[in-house]
Amino acid sequence: MSEVRSDFAVVIPAYNEAPVAQDLVRELRQTFRAHDLRGEVLVVDDGSDDGTAEAILEAADGWEALRILPHGMNRGKTEAMMTAARATDRSILVLFDADLQHSTEEIPRFLDAMEEGWDIVCGRKVGAYGKQAVSSVYNRLSRRIFRVPASDLNSMKAFRRAVLDEIHLRHDWHRFFVVLAHARGHTVTEIDIELHPRRAGESKYTGPWRVVVGLMDLFSVWFLLIFSRKPLLLFGTLGVALIVLGLVVGGVALWFRFVHGMGFRPLLTLVLLLETVGVTLFGFGLLAEMVAQLRQEVEALRRRNTR
Repeated sequence: MSEVRSDFAVVIPAYNEAPVAQDLVRELRQTFRAHDLRGEVLVVDDGSDDGTAEAILEAADGWEALRILPHGMNRGKTEAMMTAARATDRSILVLFDADLQHSTEEIPRFLDAMEEGWDIVCGRKVGAYGKQAVSSVYNRLSRRIFRVPASDLNSMKAFRRAVLDEIHLRHDWHRFFVVLAHARGHTVTEIDIELHPRRAGESKYTGPWRVVVGLMDLFSVWFLLIFSRKPLLLFGTLGVALIVLGLVVGGVALWFRFVHGMGFRPLLTLVLLLETVGVTLFGFGLLAEMVAQLRQEVEALRRRNTR
């Protein structure tokens, strides 16, 4: 048996998934037995109020590979990933949804791909699903902006736990885990996985507000990756542009005053506004550069302490 077949943990964020608990545990056990898997199963009960944890434990019936990691309140998928990563010493994590829209038989396929040496293996959903239009637009934007070699960033995936140790994920940033890891030089590939209809319950990620939040997070990650290391590129460039524009407008105002004998006070007000905002932005850029330098030093210190 290869080392990968034992040195892994299946991470399952679960929020109000009691109706599928028995099927989930039964199919996981069948897959582990059929493929001689010796890893862990970490179910993160993310503040469920329908008895999800109790139903899973009852179905597990003493299965030693399975553990429940409780959250006192619903914290989200990102926090569930982090909780599981802190609770295990296994080198590979396989993120699997509790709703069984993917077969547990996909788990050994992801492990096979990880054996090839990839840092992250993403699943590319095959099949129709309710959020396909929104998801495809989001994925296209992400690929175009971040140049990630994967076409589906928010699906089942496997990755090395060491990758997660390097990245600070904010709330709901599990969607950008692959983007942030790829930006740090980690290798990414993807495999096709079949999407099955949800057996019970309803999706936890619906509604127009989710789209707005996703777009704002997308912009936030873009800003973090592009300008966080050199913020003066943004603020300094804008500041210098406004200062130069203010000088040009000031020159026009002087030309009107001394060539045509016309005083035009709104132009002077505009000059003051442009120069003030331009100098402020440039100064803000300098301060941001110092913050970025401090951030890099803290990250370097954290990496040394985790070795």
